[in-house]
Amino acid sequence: MEQARWDRACFLVVGCRYCIGGGSIGLCLVVSKNVELFSPVPACSYMNSPLREFRAPTGIERVFNRVFGFLVGLGLGYSYNYLLQVRGRKSGKLYSTPINLLELEGKRFLVAPRGRTQWVRNAEAAGEITLKKGRTQQRFRLRAIPDADKPEILKAYLDNFKREVQRYFPVEAGSPVQAFATLVQTYPAFELVAV
Repeated sequence: MEQARWDRACFLVVGCRYCIGGGSIGLCLVVSKNVELFSPVPACSYMNSPLREFRAPTGIERVFNRVFGFLVGLGLGYSYNYLLQVRGRKSGKLYSTPINLLELEGKRFLVAPRGRTQWVRNAEAAGEITLKKGRTQQRFRLRAIPDADKPEILKAYLDNFKREVQRYFPVEAGSPVQAFATLVQTYPAFELVAV
């Protein structure tokens, strides 16, 4: 296979999260147009990274999120807990997930500690989300935070929500801002702009 096809295959694998191995060559399951095959491909940065593009919740975490999301939707929870609602990019169905809203210097931010989750992909496609808590609903447009500005936001997010999200970060809460510079591409972050 020529190099361009290897690069494309590695990109598809990153999107599908089926990399096995690492080093200069890895074994990957490529899923494209209903075709599945194992192929040795040159390792991409994803394969050599200690962090995955998406960290799937465990079964217990899924149940907890569903129950906690229901409670937040009723208006319970901390002041920073909201139910994020977004339309599916393919189905158009309304999806909901509980989130921690970061307020920093008078601005509101969303950070995805699990990486490029489905709500992130849906929100990017829709361009807007709704935050719900009890009977209150607020619509927002999303503004992606440039990588140069993310370290401060990631630090504030981890410092504020250490109990809930420390397990998703390779640096400890309270670390200096410089420690987050290498993590900016792993964690999507958005500023919320009221509609």
